[in-house]
Amino acid sequence: MRQSRFLVVFIACNLAGCITSRIEDARENVTGLKDGQSVVIMAKSYHQGNETEGDYLSCVEKALGAGSKGIKVIPHQKFVDNLFPWFEPRTAPADTKGLPALMDRPGVKAAVQDMGVRYVVWLDGDTERVAEGGSLSCAAGPGGGGCFGFAWWQNDADYEAAIWDLDDYESAGTISADVSGTSFLPALVIPIPLIARTQTRACKGLAQQLRAFIVQ
Repeated sequence: MRQSRFLVVFIACNLAGCITSRIEDARENVTGLKDGQSVVIMAKSYHQGNETEGDYLSCVEKALGAGSKGIKVIPHQKFVDNLFPWFEPRTAPADTKGLPALMDRPGVKAAVQDMGVRYVVWLDGDTERVAEGGSLSCAAGPGGGGCFGFAWWQNDADYEAAIWDLDDYESAGTISADVSGTSFLPALVIPIPLIARTQTRACKGLAQQLRAFIVQ
């Protein structure tokens, strides 16, 4: 079994706020895609049954398939529908140990092969506001109005992708994206939002690393 780790740390402060990105992967097995093979992105249950945000999952799907080096991505809902009920939240295998029995069920392996799915990528995580401060007040009067003050807030986007190989019934490894961003809202009559888009950065960073991880 091949094991390796790769880490990328990126820090940026500009007119879109300050963002710190940490992307790390842990490889367990050799990966690769043949002609016609594809991947599917699935949401894993998180925090008492809440699934990974749908907009984040869609973002990773689009980013992974975009560009001249994009990977063929099967829409997750199509995958779930074609394999009903085996990838519904209550029936999906919890880990790769359940893959051999699942693939032996009537019609499952044929459906997977028809779609060309080689890897299932399970996304887990969320974006949360972890801190905020400052004050901002707005008022209007006969002579006009405006806003004055300064406010800030920090969001953390923390996601992990677990890659399952449906050919070998094994885990290929994991990729994690930890992005912290601080947004600012200064106001001297007119508020000027400087937004750190942490979830978008986490999506693009994870998708880029995921593509490199799979195709090597």
